[in-house]
Formats: sequence, C-alpha cells, structure tokens
Amino acid sequence: MDTANNKTRIAVLSPFLDKHHGTERIIIEWISRLAGSFDIHLYSQRVSETDLSQITWHRIPELRGPHMLNYLWWFAANHLCRIWDRHVRGIRYELVFSPGINCFNADVISVHIIFAEYCRLARKQLSFRENPLKSWPRLLHRKIYYRLLIALEKHIYPNAHNHLILIAKKTAQDLKHHYSRETFQEVMYLGLDHQTFNPPNRLHLRSQAREMLEIPADAFVLLLVGNDWKKKGLSALLDSLKLLRELPIVLLVVGSDDSSPYQALAHRYGVTANLKFVPSRPDVLFYYGAADANVGPSLEDTFALPTAEAMACGLPVITSIQNGTSEIIIDGTNGLLLKDPTDSRALAAAIRRLYEDRHLCQQLGENAARTIAAFTWEGNVEQIARIFREHLRRKQNGKMTVANFM
Repeated sequence: MDTANNKTRIAVLSPFLDKHHGTERIIIEWISRLAGSFDIHLYSQRVSETDLSQITWHRIPELRGPHMLNYLWWFAANHLCRIWDRHVRGIRYELVFSPGINCFNADVISVHIIFAEYCRLARKQLSFRENPLKSWPRLLHRKIYYRLLIALEKHIYPNAHNHLILIAKKTAQDLKHHYSRETFQEVMYLGLDHQTFNPPNRLHLRSQAREMLEIPADAFVLLLVGNDWKKKGLSALLDSLKLLRELPIVLLVVGSDDSSPYQALAHRYGVTANLKFVPSRPDVLFYYGAADANVGPSLEDTFALPTAEAMACGLPVITSIQNGTSEIIIDGTNGLLLKDPTDSRALAAAIRRLYEDRHLCQQLGENAARTIAAFTWEGNVEQIARIFREHLRRKQNGKMTVANFM
C-alpha cells in the first residue's frame, strides 16, 4: 500500500452523486460508511448531498450538450484523469470500484441494471409507433445511448477478472442469458436507513404531506418513485387507471423525467385529474407519508430502492417479478406481485383489491416492514469491505478466479 494513513486506497467512479437518483443514493450510503476503513478517492463530475470530509473528490469537468456525448466524454476522461494522477501525481489505487459501466478497468462492479435485458422488455415502449411525434428526437437519442451501453456491457461483463456485486438473483440470470457470464461471488440485497424509513415517521407526516400536495381527504394515493418512467412501468400504470376511473384514486409520480408523453397518455385515457407529477426531494419520506400504497410495475429493476423504502414505511406494495425486490416478497403476504408488468388489467385488479380491502393493506404493510428490517446499509458495507479485501488478496496473489454463483 502507498497510502499515508495505511488504508487501502480505492478509486470510485460515478458520473454524479446525489440523493435524487437511486443508484447514486446507494453509492453515497456505501462510500460514506466505507470511508472510515478505506482511503476513498471519488472521480465524479457533480457531487451533492455527500459528506466529503473523509473522501477525496477528483472533479472531472462536465461536457454540456446531449447526455450521450457527456457520457462518452466522462468515460474517456475518468481514464485519463487516473492515468495523470498515477504517473504525474504518484497516486496509485489498489482497487477501482464502479457502480455500473463507467470504465474498462474496474476491479469491482456493482450491477444496477442490465441494459440488454431492459431494452428487450421495453421494446414496445421504446418504439416510435408508441410515442408521440414530438418525443421522437429524445427517443432516438435514448435508443442510440442504450445501444452504446449494451456494446460496452458486451465488452465488460463477460470478463471474469472483474468482480460483480449483484443486488438481485435475477441479475445473474440476465448476465448468463445475454453475456454468458456464469461466475459471481454473491448476491447482496440493498440496505436501508431504518431510522428514517419506518411506519411511525411515515404516519407522522401523513396529514402535512397530503395537505401540502392538495390531496383530498378521501383519496386513495398510489405512489411511484423513479427517474426513468418507461423503465418503472408508468405507461401500464396509466392504462390501469382508466379501468379504475370510478374510484377516488390519485397517482403521485415522483421524479425528473419528461412528463409530456405521459400527460398526453393520461389525457387520452381520461385520467388527467387522477395524476400528479411532483419533483424529487432529498426527504423522499415526505411522499411516502402522503401515500396509501406504493406501485412499481417495473419493466427492469435489479433492486428498486423505492419499493424497499415503502416496505420499511409499512406501505403495501405492488411490483413486478422483473424487479429484484420481488425476491424478498411473498405474493399476498408482504406485497402483491405482477407476473407481467405490462398487464394493465392485472395491475388494475391488484390496485382495486387494495382499495377495497383496507385490512389487507394494513396486513401487507406490517408484514413488509418486518421483512425489510433485516436489510441495513451497515450490513451492505460489511459485505463490500470483505469483497474488496478478498479481491485485493487475489489480485496480489495473481489468482483472479471467482467462485461459481450458479
């Protein structure tokens, strides 16, 4: 080791960090806790809502313009910055950790989405025919960007020399199917901040949150949280609402995606009055406080943090088996599961079931809170620290074989 404080020095690569986005919020929770045991050097373009007192931030300039061009710049620039730091500044890293596809030479990668699987499942939603004409330029950009990511996945994920941290068992199946990758170490379900996300805290916020959001007292509030609403299944959710128009249901959609295609869809289905788009906020608990149920018919999610947070808050959840969080849910016991996230009739039936049976809502929520209590950020960090040390030991010994997950 060449660190002054004798800690293992680790480079962490993430284009940006904030608590408004799922993967980035996870990385903040992890590295904030790892910083006590490791010398963390963060390569990133933007960092907010992160305690940098024990973390060294290497700021990489952001390229203005289309997202894909900035991503290509980021991908190249973080390599160049690390090469400069190594050869000019003498900063050497024992390990490089990347959440997702950010470089060619990561030692450890946490896998938060398989884009090849997402594009397979979202083929219809990503077609030009299914989207209004004015959204085509944005859609074209997104389709090209996804093709780029899939090309990088094909290059990076089959390499058995990198250690993949999986946060759901389904990811192992997807990697095997798309990239013939069969060797993994373990699955690590995500942790939570249970001091924040718990039933008493949610109930304490209920009246205030509903009043500020101007939600009628008799409304049954469904909550969807996320930033890629195609991936989160919003289209199917709006389709299901047209089958429930006689019920006093309000759908609260939290995130920063483009709402115009969904507003047009809601207008076509006659459910505009049932729909509220609201911005992300650091205290997302506020929105859980306003909700009666969390709904996430995900087309693809390795482990949707909002589903887990809703469970911790004691809310009944409806999600799809394409969401890795479903692996800790028993249908009808601590949540409701959809076999097909695009089946709007099945989704509508599940929502109606919750609306008509408030005892079931309470029972599902209580069981969900008990289930999720075992998953903590501290537990995640213990696993990650062990993975780092084991990988470093194999790297130093020149033995890069990994255990067979399957």
